Amino acid sequence: MTSMPLSRRALLTGGAAVGVGLVVGFRLPWPDALAQSEPGKFAPNQWLSIDRDGLVTIVNSVPEMGQGTSTTMPMIVADELDVDLSKVKVEQAPANPKLYANPVTGAQSYGGSRGVRDHLATWRKAGAAARQMLRKAAADEWGVPEDQVDTEPGVVLHRPSGRRLLYGQLVDKAGKLPVPQDPKLKTKDEFRYIGKEYARMDLPAKTDGKAIYGYDVKVPGMLYASVERPPVVAGGKVKSFDATAAKQVKGVRDVVQVSNGVAVVATSTWAALKGRQALKVEWDEGAMATVSSAQISREYAELAKQPGLEAKKVGDATQALAASGGKMLEAVYEVPFLEHACMEPMNCTAQVTANGVTLWVPTQSPGGHQALAAKLAGVPPEKVVVNTTMLGGGFGRRGEPDFVTDAVETAKAVKAPVKVVWTREDDLKHSFYRPATYNHVRARLDAQGQPAAWFHRIVGPGILSWKGRLKPGAVDATAVAGAADLPYDILNLLVEWKEKDFGVPVGFWRSVGSSQNAFVVESFIDELAHAAGKDPFEFRRALLGKSKRHKAVLELAAQKANWGAPLPAGRARGIAVAFSYGSYAAHVAEVSVTPDGAIRVHKFVCAIDCGIAVNPDQVRAQMEGGAIYAMTGLYDQITLDKGRVQQSNFHDYPMIRMAEAPEVETHILDSGEPPGGLGEPGVPTVAPSVTNAVFALTGKRIRRLPIRPEDLKRT
Repeated sequence: MTSMPLSRRALLTGGAAVGVGLVVGFRLPWPDALAQSEPGKFAPNQWLSIDRDGLVTIVNSVPEMGQGTSTTMPMIVADELDVDLSKVKVEQAPANPKLYANPVTGAQSYGGSRGVRDHLATWRKAGAAARQMLRKAAADEWGVPEDQVDTEPGVVLHRPSGRRLLYGQLVDKAGKLPVPQDPKLKTKDEFRYIGKEYARMDLPAKTDGKAIYGYDVKVPGMLYASVERPPVVAGGKVKSFDATAAKQVKGVRDVVQVSNGVAVVATSTWAALKGRQALKVEWDEGAMATVSSAQISREYAELAKQPGLEAKKVGDATQALAASGGKMLEAVYEVPFLEHACMEPMNCTAQVTANGVTLWVPTQSPGGHQALAAKLAGVPPEKVVVNTTMLGGGFGRRGEPDFVTDAVETAKAVKAPVKVVWTREDDLKHSFYRPATYNHVRARLDAQGQPAAWFHRIVGPGILSWKGRLKPGAVDATAVAGAADLPYDILNLLVEWKEKDFGVPVGFWRSVGSSQNAFVVESFIDELAHAAGKDPFEFRRALLGKSKRHKAVLELAAQKANWGAPLPAGRARGIAVAFSYGSYAAHVAEVSVTPDGAIRVHKFVCAIDCGIAVNPDQVRAQMEGGAIYAMTGLYDQITLDKGRVQQSNFHDYPMIRMAEAPEVETHILDSGEPPGGLGEPGVPTVAPSVTNAVFALTGKRIRRLPIRPEDLKRT
């Protein structure tokens, strides 16, 4: 296969439509008996190639959504390959699940902080195999034993004689060698990049405008479309529509019905939006037309009185709670629906022809969206080219099907390439939300102030269940994550899930179930500490005897935050610790509260154990981003009235502004364990650390989110 460099201009003018994708991958099996290299290019596997000029091209399989995979992946491969990272070109992999599927999940779909933690071993092996083949090729060229041959960045050398060959000089010879199946990996002390700080490789393109996001894509003959959707959040259908006025808007070319509503197609985004405003649609609103947030909360409360499915049981919590003596505590915690609020609204550009489909899309699921487009267009998946652009935020939202469905159906109907653009209002009112849940928690402290029993019943929908991926009667892991895996040493434990689905679309929101359940668990454990008259940090530490990594990050965060040291008047600290997505994190928040009840978070001190920290600078960036994202969740909510989402833009679903952002100080604990995730683990402990600090300062316990200033206002 011939490499075809794709410039920004080529992309914007539709160069990717010929089937090379945003970047060029290599259709090479891994592992295989022999390297499938063409003359002048050494490509021992699908992850990398070297040409005769010594240019190294590394193919990144994980979409770049701000998490830094376009830097960490090349760092890993280049380290084992032994090349200078500054001389490496990075390309985004095409949609091809046979070659680029996640080696753990088997799908070319990315979420759950699965970049480094699922691919580290594969990427290291890819680089090491190539390096071993280059050494073998040089040894054969010189007629010397392979153990006398070593490498320096981009060079193979024979140490006894000092002879040297550039990688580019060996590509033809190396390409004819068998691919080693178990190459020798470097030891930690040999790493040049892994574990070291390195600047993001995608920053220059992001700062000079060369980076291509979905909204930037332009192809020849492209039209623009905006879809009018039902007023209800889900389940509404078109009864009829009148496009007469819409078609009179200058620039409007067509109006077509699609699965999610009615698409207005025009020569510009502005014309499409103006045409959409003139469109007249009669809707069948369906069952959702009667659903309200007040109703959801009431029914959750009633269902919380009924037993749920058992998610985790240790000992006999029911009997232990009924025992006499000690102190009983009981509380209800509620969390709302939340939207992802990606800075780049949903969008997708599609072209459907008799020969297949081409997508230009910011997607977390190249393989999944390839299969979806194939089904919609009635073509085999291999006839669908997916050009994965950079993502202006993902957070789980860009793995959903709706925005791709819009584009493929519209492009197919009008027989032209179409970019479907969503507005901020579309994003907020028609999304897949973090589930709202109702949590009934109970615990009993014994005479020594130690928790003798813990009970937690979660009422709400499950994401896997809502998407039809769960067998009836099974517990949805997304609903109980962060609750069923309670780290504390409590002899009697019962966690239940009571499913209730009102039809509100739910999806994977950054850190998923751990985001809400860590808030509940770490707030209630804080309640137990105060009821026992003990320091919240010391109380937790004493209960983490069996959870060494939890304990280590808790201690590190407390130490670095100077836990227990005096603070300026009017400030207090709160602490929380949790596991999620392979990593352990703890936060200490320093907050103040104004007389009118507004919370100001001045500082977070975060400790993170993510196993191997490939790029510590990026670890800190992820913790900082996670903190800001989680803080937004403290103040926002999605509410419903008559099935309609009440929030519409950032005036009533506000983001944290620069002036409101706290200092985030991150400390990385090198545990030497396998890699964990980073995108999610920085989120769950933020909310409880803040609300626990509010309690320490005001004596008022926040059990219902979002935080309401009127609840903290001084009278």
